[in-house]
Amino acid sequence: MTIRPLWGGAAAALSLTLALSGCGSSDPAAPSGNDGRGPITVATGKDLTQTVQKLVAKWNEGHPKEKVRLVELPEDGDQARQQLIQNMQIKSDAYDVVRLDAVWTAEFAARRWVLPLPDGLVNTSSFVPAALETGKYRGRLYAAPWLTGTGVLYYREDLLAKAGIKNPPKTWDELRDACAKVQKTPEGRSVDCYAGQYGKYEGLTVNYSEAVQSAGGEVFDASGKPQVNTPQAKAGLRFLVDGFKNGTIPEKAITYKEEEGRRAFQEGHLVFHRNWAYVYALASEKDGSKVAGKFGVAPIPGEDGLGSGTLGGNNLAVSAFSKHQATARGFIAHIVGPQIQHEYGRAQSFPLSLAALYTDPEMIKLYPYLPALKQGMDKAKPRPVVVRYNEVSTAVQEHVTAAVTGKKPVDQAAEDLQKALAALAD
Repeated sequence: MTIRPLWGGAAAALSLTLALSGCGSSDPAAPSGNDGRGPITVATGKDLTQTVQKLVAKWNEGHPKEKVRLVELPEDGDQARQQLIQNMQIKSDAYDVVRLDAVWTAEFAARRWVLPLPDGLVNTSSFVPAALETGKYRGRLYAAPWLTGTGVLYYREDLLAKAGIKNPPKTWDELRDACAKVQKTPEGRSVDCYAGQYGKYEGLTVNYSEAVQSAGGEVFDASGKPQVNTPQAKAGLRFLVDGFKNGTIPEKAITYKEEEGRRAFQEGHLVFHRNWAYVYALASEKDGSKVAGKFGVAPIPGEDGLGSGTLGGNNLAVSAFSKHQATARGFIAHIVGPQIQHEYGRAQSFPLSLAALYTDPEMIKLYPYLPALKQGMDKAKPRPVVVRYNEVSTAVQEHVTAAVTGKKPVDQAAEDLQKALAALAD
């Protein structure tokens, strides 16, 4: 089964709430006059496994007057977002239900392009708590959590065993020590230590945020103020910078995105690799992977213990311009409900938002990485409720790239990023 990342290029994780200016003050929950029933169109991602289409077909059989038509948005996250924005700006009713990357929730809610979901539409207690937060804006649920997940650590069980190491690392020091031992063995002599995603795109923001969180820091505090020049945040950035300097991270990884890193691990070139859950299925393919049956999955390590990953995912919202909003809400409740999530989960390996799936013996038998993924999600930070997300992410990429490429010392990069983010938070 070929699985791709849930969100185009893996968007970043911060922890902030920025206020939107100039968006008016009318109640976003005010009736739109379009609360009817009838056929709807759902704008979603590419259905690589054809599983969603099958679920929709079953809905259509039971709702002949409220049939659902799927429209696949571009695989590239930026292109998908732009396509949705263009439709919203002209108040088009082309889409009734829209799939939102978690970092888009605040922007679409604040601009009143999507409507808040009524209390009781979904059982909020059934979801992974952090996943539920990604669908909220200013305390209200605008998008029902559907797909979720966080970064995990893939590791070569066979190479660790050869080096006499029984367990995957929980700290950065343990990771470095493990690599040193592996690289002294004949089997590990030519294998690089560790890599995540460090190309100048949103994956770098993810990896930076995780490093900061895993050192006990935060990119933004609860009041929306940047905190990237604290000792903890600098320690996270220094982990990345020092990794490139001392060879823990190979020099070529400076351009890695998800797929470059995945291929490097899958071809046997890395001892450890940080990536999303989709890698598990690909790396397990006996015909296409050199590490099939030789690797394990663990939560990402941190400075003093297990690290804190990025919680990402996709959620479903009702377009404010839909003519059949009652049907749209009904379909969302149906697709994220327990019965359908169990069916969807058994058919493909995207991590879903229903908490019960992560302790279900049948699911764990199908996807043995689920306990490690759940352990990671318990420590992961919710994705941001932020309107000016793209500008924040661009600033992070600019200054972190300067640090990891040696153009700026850590302290200078941290101070410059602090100023840039403070300006965006004003």
